[in-house]
Amino acid sequence: MVGSGFGDCVDHRWLAAGGAAVTLSCRPLTIADYDDARQLYAALSTGDSLISFEDGLGAFAQLLSHPGTTVMGAAQAGRIVSMATLHLMPNMTYHGRPFGLIENVVTLPDARGKGCARAVMAALVDTAQAASAYKIMLLTGRDNNAKGFYERIGYNADEKHGMILRLDQPS
Repeated sequence: MVGSGFGDCVDHRWLAAGGAAVTLSCRPLTIADYDDARQLYAALSTGDSLISFEDGLGAFAQLLSHPGTTVMGAAQAGRIVSMATLHLMPNMTYHGRPFGLIENVVTLPDARGKGCARAVMAALVDTAQAASAYKIMLLTGRDNNAKGFYERIGYNADEKHGMILRLDQPS
């Protein structure tokens, strides 16, 4: 997939049920977006994996200020309805070009199927390309239908195998 012009602060419009025009704009999130981001993290998380509200504010601020990290969101009517996080990592191969890791791609249930995640992912591709990244990687769960979405926007599982080592929480 190449950048599609849905990047930073670019509007995307579609017709909602009933023919009403809906405007969507993508932009990097700020600490002021924490309440909306928190709702999205809650939609993504299962069990007790979501940090407490109070601790989450500090963790979100730390995430937003981390060098090379962008949390991109799609806003509709002043509300963040979709987001994903891109971490650009320094690299010693590919002539020192960074590579990207995408995590926590999520769209609110009532905004799914309307191009929100596609717009967020395109904006993150634009961000990675602007940083001269040579690739973007992501993992997706086996228990959802996201694999087909990622394949439709250009990702493939033919070249690499993704693996996870879960670590115990420190006591």
